[in-house]
Amino acid sequence: MQTQNKFNHNTKIIGIIGHPIKHSFSPLMHNLAFELTKLNYIYLPFDVPPTLLKDSLKGMIALGIKGFNVTIPLKEKVIPLLKDISEEANIIGAVNTIVNDEGILRGYNTDVLGVIESLNPYKEELQNSVVTVIGAGGAARSVIYALIRHFKVERINIVNRTEQIAESLKEYFSTKMLFNNIKAYPLVPPDLVNTFNSSKLIVNTTSMGMFPDIDDAATTIPESFNKEQIVFDVVYTPIKTKLLKLAESRGARIITGLRMFVEQGAKSFELWTGEEMPKDKIYKAIESYLINN
Repeated sequence: MQTQNKFNHNTKIIGIIGHPIKHSFSPLMHNLAFELTKLNYIYLPFDVPPTLLKDSLKGMIALGIKGFNVTIPLKEKVIPLLKDISEEANIIGAVNTIVNDEGILRGYNTDVLGVIESLNPYKEELQNSVVTVIGAGGAARSVIYALIRHFKVERINIVNRTEQIAESLKEYFSTKMLFNNIKAYPLVPPDLVNTFNSSKLIVNTTSMGMFPDIDDAATTIPESFNKEQIVFDVVYTPIKTKLLKLAESRGARIITGLRMFVEQGAKSFELWTGEEMPKDKIYKAIESYLINN
């Protein structure tokens, strides 16, 4: 039987670095996109502990690897090692996409675009509104940046298990973006019912509710939600988290994390290849995969 090796000396390598890396769906998304666009690329996962980050970037340049996605826990740690970073990555303090521009490593944060594209249908509603963000990590920073810069919200509540970290994030954006109407709260659901219910938008940026912990949620109190709200969860495994199911049962409009995942991936794809990702086909393919596996 004859077989043809689809990869050759002209195949460009893209990867994702993080630690651990085994749960990432990025290889599935990007390799499917390369196949659909007939581009001679391959996307590979690389488990890189923080102690080897500097050496991995040197290897990336030496091997001519075109670019990387960056995930936990390297998004912040990689910044001092890059030659150039975009404005949004600088303000957020996290990089999730690296482009190797002939030996010059440039960092970007495409999570911001994922947030913007996910929320754009509600842009008018969100202007001058109150928003609650659950979590205070890298994803929360991307969401808060987008809300301030692109959606002109009036006030942001940051809810986090450790209130001190939420307070630090509040001070961070007060300094970086001169946005002072932020309030920090500890994650104590019974005390937050009114805070949640009075928010036009609630965004979960934590891993709560992610497989296999699908019964976890920031709040399970039905009165946290109402039919005038928009509830957005960045988790996409499962596609519809417990938080989203509860919000939907109360009449709220919901946004799944899969939309953000595909939108941020599409921007990375464009930065590496100069081509547009077939987003709708990718979305449907990953949605089908997640439902059936």
